[in-house]
Amino acid sequence: MTPAMQRGASANRPGPLSWIAAALLIVALPTLVAWLSPYPARPSAGNHHRSIARREIPPPPVEPVAFRDMTPETARMANAAVPFSTAPNPAARPFRFSGDLPSLARATDCLAAAMLYEAGEDPAGERAVGQVVLNRLRHPAFPKTVCGVVFEGSERATGCQFTFTCDGAMARMPAPAAWQRARKLASAMLDGAVFRQVGYSTHYHTDWVVPYWSSSLEKVTAVDTHLFFRWQGWWGTPGAFLRRVNGEEPRIAALAGISPEHKAPDAPLPAISPDGVALPAVSLVDDSAKPLPIDASQVGRRVAGARLLAFTEEDTSFAVLLDRAGGPAGFETIARLYCTGRPRCRLLGWFDAESAPRAFPLNDASVASMAYAYLRTKDAGIERSLYNCTKIPNAPLGQCMKRQASEPTAAAALPTAMPLPGAPKVERETTILRSVRPPTGPGAGAPPAFPAKP
Repeated sequence: MTPAMQRGASANRPGPLSWIAAALLIVALPTLVAWLSPYPARPSAGNHHRSIARREIPPPPVEPVAFRDMTPETARMANAAVPFSTAPNPAARPFRFSGDLPSLARATDCLAAAMLYEAGEDPAGERAVGQVVLNRLRHPAFPKTVCGVVFEGSERATGCQFTFTCDGAMARMPAPAAWQRARKLASAMLDGAVFRQVGYSTHYHTDWVVPYWSSSLEKVTAVDTHLFFRWQGWWGTPGAFLRRVNGEEPRIAALAGISPEHKAPDAPLPAISPDGVALPAVSLVDDSAKPLPIDASQVGRRVAGARLLAFTEEDTSFAVLLDRAGGPAGFETIARLYCTGRPRCRLLGWFDAESAPRAFPLNDASVASMAYAYLRTKDAGIERSLYNCTKIPNAPLGQCMKRQASEPTAAAALPTAMPLPGAPKVERETTILRSVRPPTGPGAGAPPAFPAKP
C-alpha cells in the first residue's frame, strides 16, 4: 500500500467517539424496538424483568353487563362516534382442546350453545362469538373451562356474562338442524379453526346499546351490527393470552335438555335411532297449538311456505313442493307449521315438480326423488327430520335418508317404524328405539339474531 493509500485508509477509520456511539446504539436498539412495538415481546433474558412486572399487575375486573340509559338511535350515534383502534389486530392463535372425550363433548355443546343463542343462525356471527369465548378461555381474567366462561354468572338473575344463560332464553329450544350446525362449527373451533376478524377481542355488544364498560376498551372491529372490543394496554395484547386450561369441563344442568353429555349420570338416557342419532329432547312442534287448517281447495296452492301437492284424508300426511334455497332450517320451519298440533304427522317434500306425487300412496319413483321428510308419532316417541343428502349436501350429519340401490322401495327410503301412507303397516313402531348411551365425543323457534351481550 502506497503512503497516499495509507493516509486515505487512516482518514476513513472511525475515531473513538464513533465507536462509542455505535456501541450505545447497539445496546439501546432492543429497548427502542420494544418501546415502539404495539405488543410486548416474549420473555427473554433481556426483557424478563419487564414481563414479571406486567404479570404482577392483576388482570382487569370483569364488569357485569349493564347499559347506559339511551334510545337505540342515540346509542348508534354514540357508538359511531368512537373510532376503531388503529393498532394492529392480529388473528388469535389456533386453540386445540386437550381434555378427554367426555370433556370435549361437553365443551363442544357449551360453545355451540353460546354461538347459536347469541348469534342465531348466522355462521359469521356464530364464529365471532366462538372466538370471543376461546379468547376469554385463555385470558387469566376469566374461568379456565369453556363451560365456565360461557355460564359465568348464570346463577344470578343479573350480572351473567352471556345473558342468554340467565334471561330465560334457553327455555326456547333450538331447531335440530340449527343445533347440528352450531355443534359442527364449535367442534371446528375447538380443533384449531380461527375467526381472524375479531382478533383478541374479549367483549362485544350490538350497536344499538352502550354498555358502561365500552368506554374503557378499544373498539377493534364490527361484524354486522356487532362491535368487538379488547382491553387496553398489556392485558389486551397477545402476550396476555397464554394461560393453560385444564380441559376438565363441568356438566351444565341448563343444557341437559339439548345435550346428552350434560345430563346427570343417573338421568334417563336419550332415545337413539338405529343409525346412532339421538332423537330430539323437545319436539319441533307445539302440541298445545291448533293445527293448520288444510282442505282440498288448497291443493296446488302455496300453504305455509310450500306448495301443497297432496294430503291424506285424515290430515296426517302432506306432500309439498319445497324451495331448494330454503335449506334444512327452512324445511323444518315448514314442517313445524304443517305438523303443529298433530300428534301423528308426516311432511314429505320434493324439489322437482315433475317427479313429485299428486296423490297417496307414493310410487317408488316419487320416493326415490324425495328431498326431505319430517316424521312424527308422539305416542311412540318418534320424531325425525331426514334429508336426501345427494340433493341437500349441507344436511345435518347423521340425518341422511337410507336408500338401497337394488330395491328402491318406500320402506327402504324411510325408517320402517314411520311407514308412508300406502306402505305395509308395521306392528310395533317402538322397535327402532333403543336405550343405549350415544357415542361419546363431538359431532352430532329460531333464536333471536345476535342480541346485545358481553
